[in-house]
Order: sequence, then structure tokens, then C-alpha cells
Amino acid sequence: MTDDTTDSPSDELSTHGVGPWVGEWPTDARYDRDLLERGDTRNVTDDYRYWTMEAIVADLDTKRHDFHVAIENWQHDLNIGSIVRTANAFAARTVHIVGRRRWNKRGAMVTDRYQHVLHHPTIDDFVAWCSAENLPIIGVDNVPGSAPIESVGLPRACVLLFGQEGPGLSPEAISASDRVVEITQYGSTRSLNASAAAAIIMHSWIREHVTPKR
Repeated sequence: MTDDTTDSPSDELSTHGVGPWVGEWPTDARYDRDLLERGDTRNVTDDYRYWTMEAIVADLDTKRHDFHVAIENWQHDLNIGSIVRTANAFAARTVHIVGRRRWNKRGAMVTDRYQHVLHHPTIDDFVAWCSAENLPIIGVDNVPGSAPIESVGLPRACVLLFGQEGPGLSPEAISASDRVVEITQYGSTRSLNASAAAAIIMHSWIREHVTPKR
């Protein structure tokens, strides 16, 4: 298993890049001169083409949403990177890694560079942080007593807590949650892939609290 602590530039290559800037270069400090000269093949939206990473993060900080995402990391779950990538796509306020500090970043496709990520060594540390920020914890797991996400609302300001692929949320995480929700399923499988479930829940929050782009 790869446990990446650094990423090579090639990790951020996209098939939807653009070539060198054509015409007179912009003078705005947000633009990266190397990207203007060589082109921008990063996996970023067109609005952020040729911008420096720092400028992109600063702009995202003006429009991040009020939900946070937390992931238990006890077994080096390969889904964590994909969940981070989805959190970036939906402009989550912060991603919280609970448990081991190191996590496999390959699935994040370098989106962690643009996303605030905090580490909490234990569930108790994580709960203390949420309490200090007055943020309710919404656990996500199909356990007895969980409420169908289709029939309950999600708070505007909250932390969506996801467990490991397979075992789901730990008993400590379930006990720490103010509410536990589940995704109603209709087939034979007992559970969804962790990253797929996280994407559904995050989009449920978006549908409830965000006016669609026109």
C-alpha cells in the first residue's frame, strides 16, 4: 500500500488542460507566470486556470460551505483520498482525519492541496474540537437507530462523519454522534462503498442548503 506524503507534479495532470497563454499576459498577481508560459494541465475548473495554488485556496476560502467532513482512519482506508476529492468538489469547509495522521493521498488527485485538512488523534480530540466550534456531529452508517437521509434534514453547520470501508463507524464514533443517518438501499448488497456513500451524503447537504448555479 502506498502512503504518500508528497505528490509529484504529474499527479495533478488532467486531460482537460490548456496550453500557454495566448496574447498579452495578465498583470493580476493571482496568475502564475510559469503556468502562463507553459500551460496549465491541472485538474482545476476553468475559472482557476493559470492561477497560483495560493490564490485558488484564498478564493475558495471566500466561498466554502458550512459543512465539514470527518473520516475515521484506523486501517489506512483507500477511500479517504476519494472522499477528500469529493469534499473539495462540494467546497466543504474542512476535512478532518480522525485516528492515524498518515493516509493514502493517491485518490485525492492532489485536491488536498486546495482543501483545509485537520488531524485529530482520537475521537475524544475530535469531539472536543466540534464542541468548541458548536458543530453537531452527523454520523453516517446503516446501523440500528439510524434515520434515512431521504426523510431527515441536515443542519447547515455540521460535521459529516464517515467510517472505514467495511466496519463503518466505530462504536465510539456512533456514541459521539448527535444523529446517525443512513442511505436507503433497495438491492441485495448490505452497504455502499465508503467514498460513494460520502458523495451521496455531501450532495444531499448541497441540495438542501445551496442554490444551484445558473
